[in-house]
Amino acid sequence: MKSLRIHFIAIGGAAMHALAIALKNQGLRITGSDDGIVEPSRSRLAHHGLLPDRAGWFPEKITPDVDAVILGMHAQKDNPELWQALKLGIKIYSFPEYIVEKTLYKKRVVIAGSHGKTTITSMIMHVLRCNHTEFDYLVGSRIEGFDNMVSLDDKTRIAVFEGDEYLASALDPRPKFHVYKPHIALISGIAWDHINVFSTYEMYKKQFETFICNLPSDGVLVYSEEDIELKKMTDRINTGVRKIPYKAHAFTVKDEKTYLKVEDKEIPLEIFGYHNLQNIGGAMLICKELGINSDSFYKAISSFKGAGKRLQMLAGNSETTIYLDFAHSPSKVKATLEAVKEQFPDRKLVACLELHTYSSLTKSFLSQYRMTMKQADEAIVFYNPETVVHKRLEMITPAEVKAAFYDDKLMVFTSAAALQEHLLSLSWKGSVLLMMSSGNFSGINFQELAGKITGEKL
Repeated sequence: MKSLRIHFIAIGGAAMHALAIALKNQGLRITGSDDGIVEPSRSRLAHHGLLPDRAGWFPEKITPDVDAVILGMHAQKDNPELWQALKLGIKIYSFPEYIVEKTLYKKRVVIAGSHGKTTITSMIMHVLRCNHTEFDYLVGSRIEGFDNMVSLDDKTRIAVFEGDEYLASALDPRPKFHVYKPHIALISGIAWDHINVFSTYEMYKKQFETFICNLPSDGVLVYSEEDIELKKMTDRINTGVRKIPYKAHAFTVKDEKTYLKVEDKEIPLEIFGYHNLQNIGGAMLICKELGINSDSFYKAISSFKGAGKRLQMLAGNSETTIYLDFAHSPSKVKATLEAVKEQFPDRKLVACLELHTYSSLTKSFLSQYRMTMKQADEAIVFYNPETVVHKRLEMITPAEVKAAFYDDKLMVFTSAAALQEHLLSLSWKGSVLLMMSSGNFSGINFQELAGKITGEKL
């Protein structure tokens, strides 16, 4: 029987390229296009023989033998390949629509919220895997023990998805997490983000109200009761859904190590930070809904090392530890700094934040970062003016950044080379370096930098 041919428009996206790889591994014929593919998508697509020969859009790739097109959110309405697919009457899916189609008769779990989505999803995946439970998944980062960020299998009966609030595609302006139709959902908290789509906090908050209201009456909603706005929202909405609140798991920190407090026992963790103890509280309840008992959960979670770029340790010795984190929005930056300071109270904390997203580089949004880096002993912000131009935003100045963060001691760099030179000039005895970004500080090699600071070959 002829295998299905699926074409990806904007195949280089983080989730799109992972889905393309997953479907190729199932034996489907996969083609794709994109006008720009960056790492790690580029190398991973090349490894699987899926990297397009040329950058750009080529309508001649859309032929009658294409069974379906998956349209990434990066592609615009005037995309010539999209027009050709519409002309030929080929079935077009957004990424989340295709995921739902493939999991239509499974129990779907969706992890939503402004922060912690990737980590909570990763925790659940790790626990299920440790307990030999088969499941489909979609997660926004690489996780130890998993080869890909997406997996779909006809034999499974459970699907666990990270559900973000960004729009599905140019043809489907719904937030992705509205499309997944979960039976069990978790919301970790609400903090304004994606202002290029949701220009006010009220618009942004409304998406979570809609998400809750769309849950089936026999569904389950797990939510953080420590988020005041979210608690008010869940208390106000009554649709018959079973609502289960969670909070941070009880814990203690001893000698720069975090332990869960469980009755008369202390269970050591590989991760740390109050926000991660909140994440554990939510993940535990979801796992319970999926049939994992407490003892099995604790045994598994003690070996969880975190998701990629989520307080990921790059290097460390007795004097210096270096972490890389995905934090970029104000609430994430604040929580990450607090976590590191709590874990290493006696060390100097040098925190570097890259302003890289549309929201963080928008002048009117900068004030949301006020006092978010106050836990740092030395606070540094980096942004590349070329990125501001590329995103077609009004230019910001270092002085405006300092004023927005409300920190006279804040150092602002607009050159990656100058930033690296400054970091290498510091004394790192008894210190922690925290690098935070959803980007790469305009090409900084983090492992190489960490090796130079610690004097280790990595």
